[in-house]
Amino acid sequence: MTTAIGAHGVELEIGGMTCASCAARIEKKLNRMEGVTATVNYATEKAQVTVAEGSTVAAADLIATVERTGYTATVPEPPAAEPSGSDAGDAADDRDGAALAALRRRLLISLVLTVPVVLMAMVPPLQFTNWQWLSLTLAAPVVAYGAWPFHRAAWTNLRHGAATMDTLISMGTLAALGWSLWALFFGTAGMPGMTHPFELTLARTDGSGAIYLEAAAGVTTFILAGRSFEARAKRKAGAALRALLELGAKDVAVLRDGREVRVPVGALHVGDRFVVRPGEKIATDGTVVEGASAVDASMLTGESVPVEVSPGDGVTGATVNAGGRLVVEATRVGADTQLARMARLVEDAQNGKAAAQRLADRISAVFVPLVIALALGTLGYWLATGHGAVAAFTAAVAVLIIACPCALGLATPTALMVGTGRGAQLGILLKGPEVLESTRRVDTVVLDKTGTVTTGVMTLTGVHLAEGETEPEVLRLAGALEHASEHPIARAVATGAEARGATLPAPEDFVNVPGLGVQGVVDGHAVLVGREQLLHRWSQFLPPELTAAKAAAEAAGRTAVTVGWDGAARAVLVVSDAVKPTSAEAVRRLRALGLTPVLLTGDHEAVAKSVAAEVGIDEVIAEVLPEDKVAVVARLQSEGRSVAMVGDGVNDAAALARADLGLAMGTGTDAAIEAGDLTLVRGDLRAAADAIRLARATLGTIRTNLFWAFGYNVAALPLAAAGLLNPMIAGAAMAFSSVFVVGNSLRLRRFRALS
Repeated sequence: MTTAIGAHGVELEIGGMTCASCAARIEKKLNRMEGVTATVNYATEKAQVTVAEGSTVAAADLIATVERTGYTATVPEPPAAEPSGSDAGDAADDRDGAALAALRRRLLISLVLTVPVVLMAMVPPLQFTNWQWLSLTLAAPVVAYGAWPFHRAAWTNLRHGAATMDTLISMGTLAALGWSLWALFFGTAGMPGMTHPFELTLARTDGSGAIYLEAAAGVTTFILAGRSFEARAKRKAGAALRALLELGAKDVAVLRDGREVRVPVGALHVGDRFVVRPGEKIATDGTVVEGASAVDASMLTGESVPVEVSPGDGVTGATVNAGGRLVVEATRVGADTQLARMARLVEDAQNGKAAAQRLADRISAVFVPLVIALALGTLGYWLATGHGAVAAFTAAVAVLIIACPCALGLATPTALMVGTGRGAQLGILLKGPEVLESTRRVDTVVLDKTGTVTTGVMTLTGVHLAEGETEPEVLRLAGALEHASEHPIARAVATGAEARGATLPAPEDFVNVPGLGVQGVVDGHAVLVGREQLLHRWSQFLPPELTAAKAAAEAAGRTAVTVGWDGAARAVLVVSDAVKPTSAEAVRRLRALGLTPVLLTGDHEAVAKSVAAEVGIDEVIAEVLPEDKVAVVARLQSEGRSVAMVGDGVNDAAALARADLGLAMGTGTDAAIEAGDLTLVRGDLRAAADAIRLARATLGTIRTNLFWAFGYNVAALPLAAAGLLNPMIAGAAMAFSSVFVVGNSLRLRRFRALS
């Protein structure tokens, strides 16, 4: 069956790649197809392919092109309907584990055989009579078996007229072995009593009668060790993605005809109702229809405090029910859930390519042929200047060995994979690697107010009392009456009263007065709560101190609620969209990163300035319509600023997309999340500063890696061409450069969020 290419293209799993040059070659071949745009990532062994509208290219054509290039390609199988979402990840993990085990086995055998060869070559006292023949017996299997993957890849590429880094490795090791065989059988190296001094110096060597079996075996083992380290790093970098997939529940108790039926999570459908008992994971995203409980979302969001939920509240799959029994109606299943979207964002980011990686790929594509030409030129020069075949061959082999740009191919993908994986663990999701460049440039951060800097929920923030009144009594009576109302302000008062320790009795004769407030009887008191006009109806007037408090609250853009009972005005309650406790600290951290914060909101200017003053923002843009937020971002950009935007609502989506860097709060709407470049799973603004720090750290690691990789080749090649590097030393140095790059990338796993 031919796989169709969807609107978003197709992903191919590529097999047989052994270096970044392989990836560059496949990418070049795919991009030559009409209407095809392809990106091949060596680290993830995947190709992201998009086809222009109207093109007749099918997935089978793409696979055929890859196979003609000398590699394998398959379209990943879609996950089955019923097994848990982690099964596909488990299968891929098993394949990776088997490949890594085979590589380690090859490395171990090569290492056991290579160590005595290297010791005999480097330690003259170990060079007993005819030691060189034992070296040949041990080294030949290493070059034949240990280096077989390199020879096979080199032959495959040679048949297609290409040269990759495997070509360098194969040529270098076979040349070293071939020269040694010639010296042993036709030269003087095979004579009994032959010795082989070892000098770790930058000097030209005569090499007459010398063998290079230690170079052939040693280089093979060094490179196998580097490949094993790379493979292990790739598995570690993908651990965050696997961990996300494994967060989900495996099965669920679905209500069918009034009975609980245990089914795999994959069998859930939108609209199904399922039971979640205390301690169980919530199977998928949904809405609570029965029961009340606390939900522990720390695994998914990093929030340590459980969230109280009751009928009507939304819950997220993979979170844990920490309290009572819940009945939840599924609203999203499968690939639509928040957990699946998070995993998809991580994978997309790891499969993408930053500008630095595209540069590295272009360089590596031409680097190998140039190195082969340099090796041949070195050989020709040394022969032409009369230095002899041995010296010429030594220099040429050293060039081939040391030039292998493994570090160059690993510089970007390893740092990107580790960085995005660590971000996922911290609740910071990078949508694509191009985001990294944006984080370096931004100098202005625009913050949406509601839901980003503030909680987005009306909260009781102040209680002002008339002379002789006590706060507990005011909150008890006012909270009891408001508890019977569904108005958002009433809920804020009732919730605030309970939060401050008030016990709310049931009111009697409750009446909702439209547009003014509520009235009723609480514990024998005739209570009024609402606008000042409601109290005036009952000839209850605010004393001067409450009038002043009400005026001050309204001047700051807050809502003032008056309270009276038994014929007198008793208090003014202040309700507002409260600033998140962490917002002021977040603004300080953003400033510390060199960013200028700007508060952007559609609220009244008085409200905006009050919030800005509380969190330490100087620049405020208020009373902006949703569609005008884009214009504000564009205006700031026209002033020469590089703008980051942080928002959570549908009205922020366009501005997030327009900004140089869009950071969407994961607690916000899907539209905002899709429009952003970074998603902050936590509803904590401090995560924005952490996200920018992580992105900049990842970019810095990539640059360090590239500098090392380029600098290493630039510095080492002239030494090798000048005959100042022994092939053995060249191989060790080349392998070390790859280990350095991977190790430097893995340091990102130690990144810690400040919040």
